[in-house]
Amino acid sequence: MLLPFAPPFEPMLAQARDDLPVGPGWRYEPKWDGFRALVFRDGEALELSSRESRPLARYFPELVEALKQALPSRCVVDGEIILPGPKGLDFEALQSRLHPAASRVKRLSAERPTCFVAFDLLALGDDDWRERQYAARREGLEREVRATASVFVTPQTQAPAEAARWFTDFEGAGCDGVIARPEGLPYCSGQRVLVKVKHGRTADCVVGGYRAGKTPGTVGSLLLGLYDEAGVLHHVGHTSSFTAKEKRALVEHLAPHLGGESFGKGRTPDAPSRWSPSAEKTWVALRPQLVCEVRYDFLQGARFRHATTFLRWRDDRSPASCTFSQLDPPRPFSLDEIRALAPRARG
Repeated sequence: MLLPFAPPFEPMLAQARDDLPVGPGWRYEPKWDGFRALVFRDGEALELSSRESRPLARYFPELVEALKQALPSRCVVDGEIILPGPKGLDFEALQSRLHPAASRVKRLSAERPTCFVAFDLLALGDDDWRERQYAARREGLEREVRATASVFVTPQTQAPAEAARWFTDFEGAGCDGVIARPEGLPYCSGQRVLVKVKHGRTADCVVGGYRAGKTPGTVGSLLLGLYDEAGVLHHVGHTSSFTAKEKRALVEHLAPHLGGESFGKGRTPDAPSRWSPSAEKTWVALRPQLVCEVRYDFLQGARFRHATTFLRWRDDRSPASCTFSQLDPPRPFSLDEIRALAPRARG
């Protein structure tokens, strides 16, 4: 490819904050729940590169053709691969596309095609745009991307009140927060210079097991569970937000509770990761007697989408009372309503 730069390339990243930044020069957009991806196009040659510079095109053949229809003939675009579903974005189904069998990928790409949301223009033709201010890159993105059924430019607002409304409303469509971008910022590869504000809630969970830490004699993470209506305990996620001292102390704290089947009758923590299939999955079962409160940001089906933050032990809470009923889903919101806010190409 004869582009100003090529993969491997690290995208610009965001740091978490509790509140939206306000003041002159901030622009806000939905935080999409999908796979971050960079598109490198030089004529008929097109590469999709993940945040870790892994090639993605073979998993999303339907996007390769869609991007050729929507993007300039020579460009580099930053964005997100998403998979719309009947109840909003379906990250779990998106993960299933990372499959080694080409026949399965081909079938899924036809049955449930993905979309690409563009949010930055890094190069156009022979010109490297990374040093340009974001406001200019955004203007170029809106001008150059031709919206289709599968490709569109992310909606954006400069009004904090509108962004706050998006933060609440768009969760029902599967968006997990808001991204804030300084309009004078150049593209800073690999740096956390953007701001992300994500949803945060708390839940009381049963500790059904743990994974050992990398350092012998320590606990790496606690495995969390919730009971369904039939009284079956299901694994819903983990928490590992402990200091080195706390990880050592946890071994003694958990020792009286070793044993039992914990997740034996429900969903277990053994499922392989599609990103890291060789990751260690060994875990130690605990009798379901301990309860802790954690903060979580987003649900993926009936599980926490990301690692949770440990807040405190809940010795006053009965394990049997820790059920899925705590996890109130957001009100439904149509993804089509969000797409209607996306800008259309000019000229």
